[in-house]
Amino acid sequence: MFALPPLPADAPSLLIGFSGGLDSTVLLHRLRHDPAFNRAGLRAVHVHHGLQAAADDWAAHCRQVCDAWEIPLEVARVKVSPPRGQGLEAAARHARYAAFAGIIRPGEVLVTAHHLQDQAETFLLRALRASGVDGLAAMRDWRAFAEGWHWRPLLDIPRATLEAHARHHGLDWIEDPSNLHTAHSRNFLRLHVMPLLEQHWPHASAALARSAALAGESASLLEQEDADALAMTRTLDPAALSATALLALPPARRARVLRRWLEECGLPPLPAEGVRRIGQDLLAAAADGEAEFAWQGAVVRRWRDLLHAERARAPLSADWETKWDTRSPLRLPTGDTLILEGAVWPTPLRVGARHGGERLRLPGRAHTHVLKKLLQSEGIPPWERRLLPLLWDAGGELLAAGDLLPGARLDEWLRRHGATLRWERTGA
Repeated sequence: MFALPPLPADAPSLLIGFSGGLDSTVLLHRLRHDPAFNRAGLRAVHVHHGLQAAADDWAAHCRQVCDAWEIPLEVARVKVSPPRGQGLEAAARHARYAAFAGIIRPGEVLVTAHHLQDQAETFLLRALRASGVDGLAAMRDWRAFAEGWHWRPLLDIPRATLEAHARHHGLDWIEDPSNLHTAHSRNFLRLHVMPLLEQHWPHASAALARSAALAGESASLLEQEDADALAMTRTLDPAALSATALLALPPARRARVLRRWLEECGLPPLPAEGVRRIGQDLLAAAADGEAEFAWQGAVVRRWRDLLHAERARAPLSADWETKWDTRSPLRLPTGDTLILEGAVWPTPLRVGARHGGERLRLPGRAHTHVLKKLLQSEGIPPWERRLLPLLWDAGGELLAAGDLLPGARLDEWLRRHGATLRWERTGA
């Protein structure tokens, strides 16, 4: 048997991604028949993409193999719908890892069968897309994933070694016909480019994989410096950064900090154009303006000295209005929710969007003030004001602007009844 890296002594159970192909079949067999790995507890997951006519047969094959080896198997059916600008291969990969994330248990280790040639191909693909050091690091052997970890123990193992193992042990595996479709970039590299390279440089795959490993070491060093720089630009709100502090960073560091920040916010990767646009249009914008950059359903906005990042959302429609008896949470068209806890307002409230010109009397004030000026003085960003639900009583008196500005009358009533008004924002 070929050697595998050791697991930590306290490793939890392993979840093996099992396609039924050569690589994952060898991985599953290797782990199942080695007490050092089998002691941790094994289970497998097969993702049924439904993209091939034989997909049901493949799932049945995986079930048969796992039953023979006494390994619990879960078949996860997914729907692959490529969004605009994304190919079928990328969409299938996204659906596959989303399925893994939904199945993995806290602390569990997802194990996949990516091998040395996969790593070499990934390095070349990233280089052809003009990736920086993070992209050229290709696939890491360990990374945090969902509620657990993702381990790729075969990254140093050539595919020829896996095939020899399979033939020696008489293993059966599935051959996916889509692997021959050279319209997919990875298949074109595998079938046409790599064989040519290896005719002249027999160790091309190993050399490219080694370059990926070296890039990974460099990326790890940069990541710590990025974390330190990001900490210097943060505010009390994790979804906001200081524009002044960002401008003080060198451009290359600033780009890395922006990407790391948006990743931590759970937003899609920032395109190269986004780094340039944020630098030119947002960081250079006037502090009293409202500049933004949007991509893939996400948006970064500049307001005053802060950059704010979030999922893009439509504002509360100006003509939307409803009645709320406050007995149960009120779901708003924006996806937000209004909740009154601890008491029930004596008459139904009217809830709607801002139209302009509203006035509100704050606690401790004798007179009303223009709501727009109150929101400005509280530092509420303009896009959040467009999501803000207003609450009026049956007589038309403005009682509150969300939970940001409770009026004097509502504030006194809440205190007297020990109640709380909450405006729960989607994703907040």
